[in-house]
Amino acid sequence: MQAIVDWLVSQVWSLGLVIFALGAGLYFTLLTRFVQIRYIKEMIKLLFEGKSSESGVSSFQAFCMALAGRVGIGNIAGVATAIAFGGPGAVFWMWVMAILGGASAFIESTLAQVYKRKIGNEYRGGTPYFIEKGLNIKWFAILVAIVVTVSYGMLMPGIQSNTIAVSFENTTGINTSMTGIVLVALLAVIIFGGVKRIASVADKVVPFMAVGYVIMTIIILGANFSEIPAMFALIFSSAFGANEIFGGIVGAAIAWGVKRAVFSNVAGVGEGTYSSAAAEVSHPAKQGLVQAFSVYIDTIVVCTATALMILITGMYSVTPEGGSPIVDTMSGVEAGPLYTQAAVETVLPGAGPLFVSIALFFFAFTTLMAYYYISETTLLFLDKKMKFKWMKTVWKVLFLVMVYIGSVESASLLWAFGDLGIGSMAWLNLVAILLLTKPALKVLKDYDSQKKAGIDPVFDPVKLGIKGADFWEEKLRKEKENEKKSVG
Repeated sequence: MQAIVDWLVSQVWSLGLVIFALGAGLYFTLLTRFVQIRYIKEMIKLLFEGKSSESGVSSFQAFCMALAGRVGIGNIAGVATAIAFGGPGAVFWMWVMAILGGASAFIESTLAQVYKRKIGNEYRGGTPYFIEKGLNIKWFAILVAIVVTVSYGMLMPGIQSNTIAVSFENTTGINTSMTGIVLVALLAVIIFGGVKRIASVADKVVPFMAVGYVIMTIIILGANFSEIPAMFALIFSSAFGANEIFGGIVGAAIAWGVKRAVFSNVAGVGEGTYSSAAAEVSHPAKQGLVQAFSVYIDTIVVCTATALMILITGMYSVTPEGGSPIVDTMSGVEAGPLYTQAAVETVLPGAGPLFVSIALFFFAFTTLMAYYYISETTLLFLDKKMKFKWMKTVWKVLFLVMVYIGSVESASLLWAFGDLGIGSMAWLNLVAILLLTKPALKVLKDYDSQKKAGIDPVFDPVKLGIKGADFWEEKLRKEKENEKKSVG
């Protein structure tokens, strides 16, 4: 079974997906006239501008919820792997893909806002929602919803909890079952509190963990200050084949850098669409811009922090796939968290294992919160009218059970199944947003024109000829009715 699933994963997460994601990012970048670059100041402004409402979370909370899913254990382990197989130049291509991915993130998150719904007293939306309303292909939407619900709700949680439990057992000797119980208890308090509590925890924990990780990076860089120019020179020269040591693996640098960025920030994969739809905004493009910025935080900030710690301390090895080692400093050590651990040890002896364990805990725990929210949102799509009101409670319990099982059991097969589900989701979501490019561009053009006119953009789908945006049509209708009543 493991061999079959591993083969399927290798097919789904092939070079084809990397090229597809890179091509889509470039395509959206050109069509939007580099929206992810020309609106950077606007992104930061919008991040703190929006306020939450009775039904929606604030733009910042939605941003943190998306970042909770984007920033995970891959930001530590995955970056080390990219360097180990692609050399220091992989870091540069990781940056390039992050910039292009910002355009993909803008498109998918804008679409999530356009086609969102109000279910109960909460805003919900995401890939299956905009496939059903935007493309009017119900079977496609149901397929995506099933893949996402099973992947994020049953297969992926165990991977994150296993990483936390094993890390703490190796570092502190704490039994994995005890860690599992604590994780379940903490998560239960959060997810049984609903989306508002998830958002409230995310907007506090996510900034804290990101800032803490960056502070450690600054400490490492400060201790090796004189080496900073040489380190950046190494990254750039290796990226273009100019470095005498890594010049022969420039192809691997590009492939692994792009792959790492795609796998880390999941721009265009659909993961950020669910939290985007939950935000209270006056125009869909606003949240699209905010979510594009989350890609930068994930890759340009957090992934880069890992890369810089590893590179400036020299705690890495580089062995091209199928080749001999070019650099063998970490001989016999598997590429992953141990590279970061060794980097911290060079400056703060004895602190490496504990730092990595704490970082993994926060990264994985916030990812678990994001996973639950995503799976619940797609579950609600499958049961739109809440015919079975008990279903959400049962799903919460099942999710917590999977978290505990993952803590005490090997996660290898679950990891493979999860990768298969997420990889499949990437292909499906990229196809969907490419087919919905036209309405997304209409929204951006409308936002541009209103900004140029000096007004705060307000979305009117009827005026733009966008069909299926039921929430926004109903919202405008109610606002007009209220205006008439106030005048009368």
